[in-house]
Amino acid sequence: MNLLKDGGLTAAIRIAIATGALFTAESLLAQDTGAPVDTASAKNLEAVTVTGSRIPRVDIETAQPVLTISRTQIENQGFTSVADIMQNLTEVGSPPVSRAQALLSGEDVGGYYVDLRNIGANRTLVLVNGKRLGANTTGLQDLDQIPVSAIERIEVLKDGGSSIYGSDAIAGVVNIITRNRFTGAEASAYVGEYDQGDGTAQKYDFTLGTANERGSLMLSAQYAKDGPVLARDRNFSAYPAGPNHPADGWSAISQNGSFTGPCGAGGATASCTLGKGLDPRNITNYHPITPAEYANTNQQMTLQTGSQRTSLFVAGEYKVLEDVTFKSDFLYNKRSTTQQSAGYPYQSAAFNTPLSALSYFNPLGKNISFARRGWEVPRTTDSELETYRWTAGFNGAFEWGQHPWTWDVGAMTNRNNMLKIGHGDFNLVNTAAALGPSFLGSDGQVHCGTAKTPINGCVPWNPLLPYGQAGAGSLADADLQAYLFPDYHDTGRTTTTDYTANIAGTFPGLPAGDVGVAAGVEHRQDSGSFVPDAFRQSGLSSGLASTVTKGRYTVDEAYLEFDVPLLKDMTMARELSIDVASRYSHYDNFGGTTNSKASIKWKPIDDLLVRASWAQGFRAPTIADLYGGTSSSFESYTDPCDTHSGAAKGNPEVAARCAAGFGGQASTPVNYVQLGQGLKPCATYPCATNYPFISGSNPNLTPETATTRTLGLIYSPHQIEGFDVSLDWYKIDIKNVIAQDEVQDILDDCYVAGITSRCTNFVRDPSSGVITNMLYGITNKGWQKTAGYDFGANYRFGVGSMDKFVLRWNTTYVDYNDIKADDNPATIVQPLTGYRGNFRTRSNLTVDWSRGIFGMTWTTRYYSGMTERCSYLAECNDPAHIDPFNGAQAQRHTGSTTFNDVQFRWNMPWKGVVSVGANNVFNKQGPTMYSKPNSSFVYYGGFDIGRFFYVKYTQRF
Repeated sequence: MNLLKDGGLTAAIRIAIATGALFTAESLLAQDTGAPVDTASAKNLEAVTVTGSRIPRVDIETAQPVLTISRTQIENQGFTSVADIMQNLTEVGSPPVSRAQALLSGEDVGGYYVDLRNIGANRTLVLVNGKRLGANTTGLQDLDQIPVSAIERIEVLKDGGSSIYGSDAIAGVVNIITRNRFTGAEASAYVGEYDQGDGTAQKYDFTLGTANERGSLMLSAQYAKDGPVLARDRNFSAYPAGPNHPADGWSAISQNGSFTGPCGAGGATASCTLGKGLDPRNITNYHPITPAEYANTNQQMTLQTGSQRTSLFVAGEYKVLEDVTFKSDFLYNKRSTTQQSAGYPYQSAAFNTPLSALSYFNPLGKNISFARRGWEVPRTTDSELETYRWTAGFNGAFEWGQHPWTWDVGAMTNRNNMLKIGHGDFNLVNTAAALGPSFLGSDGQVHCGTAKTPINGCVPWNPLLPYGQAGAGSLADADLQAYLFPDYHDTGRTTTTDYTANIAGTFPGLPAGDVGVAAGVEHRQDSGSFVPDAFRQSGLSSGLASTVTKGRYTVDEAYLEFDVPLLKDMTMARELSIDVASRYSHYDNFGGTTNSKASIKWKPIDDLLVRASWAQGFRAPTIADLYGGTSSSFESYTDPCDTHSGAAKGNPEVAARCAAGFGGQASTPVNYVQLGQGLKPCATYPCATNYPFISGSNPNLTPETATTRTLGLIYSPHQIEGFDVSLDWYKIDIKNVIAQDEVQDILDDCYVAGITSRCTNFVRDPSSGVITNMLYGITNKGWQKTAGYDFGANYRFGVGSMDKFVLRWNTTYVDYNDIKADDNPATIVQPLTGYRGNFRTRSNLTVDWSRGIFGMTWTTRYYSGMTERCSYLAECNDPAHIDPFNGAQAQRHTGSTTFNDVQFRWNMPWKGVVSVGANNVFNKQGPTMYSKPNSSFVYYGGFDIGRFFYVKYTQRF
């Protein structure tokens, strides 16, 4: 019996979960009552370094908010990758590249990144054991390079860290700590799938380790595979406009082929398509195309991309001398992901490749401009990334004046090799030949060219022959597919080389205690390139045009940190200390910058800790920002001049500017409606353009600067053992923001804000009003500000002599997240909170129960509601809304969404652990979102797409 087919695995796990639930209920009813057991862990008096500081300390409570995810917490949930684990933290924003964005292109696709505070993933720094993880040319660091089997814990600094770690640590730092001095062996297997029997996930890993007084060695290997999920297999993604509007949003460029001309003998001019099963060479067999013959592109798209990862991590240390240890680790990771979108919507007019009048297939005897989707060959992109990362160094300890000091020197090199293989875009050279003159040979086959001058190697194409209909020139022909659709290869490489030296220790200072100090220097070089396929560079394919990105920079840095105890064991000052740090960074491409930080830790009583910090931060421009080539893309936006769903609908001033041709642009027609692909009226908004827009880099960029403030408290009442509660406030102000200028921002600035200079970036067609061209790039512009609160509560307690409970409740509330596109006073602030995946509130509640060899974990994940503009598709429940940016603008509000996860565990006598569970156990589906936040579908790209069952077995030796 194959449990991976026909839902067999799902059924088996359902039975296991039901059995576990019955046992859990029986155990809870039979539990003893009595005094709580002592669950307090023994204090570890060894000095450790906590993320956010370089000074070793015994007390791990610091003046900075640090969240720790333990290995036990990782094992007690049903997620198999670091990215998925991080994405479920309440402090983390929308996935920058979600698996539901099938239409994305470029080198970022295929990676999984973390975005603390929803201000951009490139403003979150990722470390492995305190050292940077390699980034691509856009500055993004792929979390899934680290095998979960090698991880001991994950520390998340929810505060600015540029004074300690340098660039990019504006929103915070994610530090992945790998297992140390592991002894023995461990192997595990994980298999899961959705209710529908798709999206099958597999993960297999093993870890070996040995240690003695001189050193240790550990090896961890992992293989993981996540199967794809097709959009057609979920009701919310099966249709472009969602389940409530199945006939809307279909593409007029269909798999049946069409042309503008007379339909039938002497028929009126229309968009014509062939009748089913009829002769394509007879013009009388064509009829005006109907919406029912349009293409439902979602039928060929992946809702969730498939991925495959192979990882190897090796770490070792050896005591060279009594106080000198050599440490080294090596990481290899190969990641492969596959995304699929509908066959290319070929429009011959866009490439000046009509069906020739001399083509055997031409029913009119004159050149025909046509549109035909390559339905037989869906577009696919296979993205492969190979990572080689090696670190080595020495660390040691010594005493100076009877005070302990530590030091380390080391080197790290990280190389990412990228290969992207695209398939499904037309070779324009071969396509022109296939559509050119052709003839019926004496062999009964149609050939390119003429009988006198045939073209060898060419395969003719009849674009008017519908999908599924056999005949000469059919796109289903394997030879024609091989002729028109080659593989396209994009390659990339990024390399980071880093040399560091640090020293830390204490010296006598104040009566309250010793002064801690840390200092260090660092030299880093980043280089990278991304080389698109030659066809893309030359514009000889239907794929989006792009040019080469290539560049490098070096940075020299030095930092100094002090931890100064001010008061101790006094009334209202059981402890009072201040931590100050400063880091100077000198880049060879833009110069130097100094960033400092000050943190205060105050314990007025033993049970209460009050902490506050102020930090400067910065983010240097990336290689792609500075040295990237130009690229084209089909962007989605809502035209403000659209009288149906744009700002012009409710804002008379905007409508007047559009009609008058504001800023030198062509005026829009009366009752103008934005036209999408195939130049058909848009059915959903934002709507994809019919024309590619061009974007590019900027060598004159300067760094972003930021100021981060935090204020918080932790209360651990001694009357309630095992209980603590925390509340932290944060505020981040970013200036000189490095950002890709947005199509929507340009149009809104022109028509809504009335900034004439922004109207020169695009061109409207004077007759139709459609935007046919836009040039936008990366620039330093405006600012972004966000503030909010993190609340956490933890309670460990026992009931009776056997039952132990752990409760964890974490909530993040965003007060505001606003952006301003530039420093022009006329530009209005745009609020993001509540829109497009920027949740006002996220909250997680986890209850973990254990009794002897059995255990259960239940997690509830809450997301607050979202808001989007109304369109004629949406259920508009706030038609009178007044938006500060767009004026009168009807809004649609959705309700909150809650997902629940459960896991049951059995600890076997032979050191084995079997776990069964379900993510989204109640099969909750989020609301339809016509704005498509972080997705190619009318559904938020960060939500669960169904109920997912899994089983996991771990064996320790």
